[in-house]
Amino acid sequence: MRQVLSLVFLSIGFMFLQGFLGKQSAKQNIVAVSNSSEIPQEIKRLVAFYPVTFDSISQDLVFLDGTRMPIKVKKSLKSHIDIDNPSIMDMFCQAYPLGDSFQHVLQAKSDPGRYRNMDFFMKIYGNTPQAVEKNLVTLVFCPKISPQKIQVTRVMGIDSIFRNLSAALDSHPEFKPYLQNIGGTYNWRKIKGTNRISMHSFGMTIDLNIKHSHYWQWDCNCHDETKTLTYRNKIPIELVKIFERFGFIWGGKWTHYDTMHFEYRPELIFEVD
Repeated sequence: MRQVLSLVFLSIGFMFLQGFLGKQSAKQNIVAVSNSSEIPQEIKRLVAFYPVTFDSISQDLVFLDGTRMPIKVKKSLKSHIDIDNPSIMDMFCQAYPLGDSFQHVLQAKSDPGRYRNMDFFMKIYGNTPQAVEKNLVTLVFCPKISPQKIQVTRVMGIDSIFRNLSAALDSHPEFKPYLQNIGGTYNWRKIKGTNRISMHSFGMTIDLNIKHSHYWQWDCNCHDETKTLTYRNKIPIELVKIFERFGFIWGGKWTHYDTMHFEYRPELIFEVD
């Protein structure tokens, strides 16, 4: 079942807005959007979780510096969506499934969360390595069961979210094999075989131990998005659920599976009440 986010629960994801807009301004922004029935749920989520507002007349997202970005109409699942250049609304074209039930996504050959508007994320986190790196912090991840230093962004309080996630994982020593030898966090680069910027470029993702992971490009030894794949996974779903509680989607719920990969995308997990 989709998790519905109340204004009380926004304390987890809402701390970052305090840094940009101030606590009261953030509340007013969220309430104003939530009370506007004509505004799509997808846009309500973006406004709740990111430092943006929405101009319902022009249908633009508006960033803090005044930059505007059109949302464009969401295409149906039957329409072709360009993975290299999706619109803001196209990012929501496939619903991300929470919890255990995701076989229907694989059968439908879906990749919920894999369609990313890079202009949006570069505006949020930085459009160059230098812009991103000035906001990186180093923290010790899972200090009790497998202490490792990782670099993550402090934009929107994501470093605090990683710390809270780390504390939750530390109470599960059974997951140590997957959490030791972290595969990576920040790394400005392109996705292999594409011209698309990797989400690792922003410091809001984490790859688990590659020894226990599967990636479609490795398994097919190709970069062909049209190739028929045989799904493979070793990551326990109970581990996945912990990440999802903190707003991370899992690449194991993609037809083009990337089972080591977790990415902070709260707008795909939580609905705004």
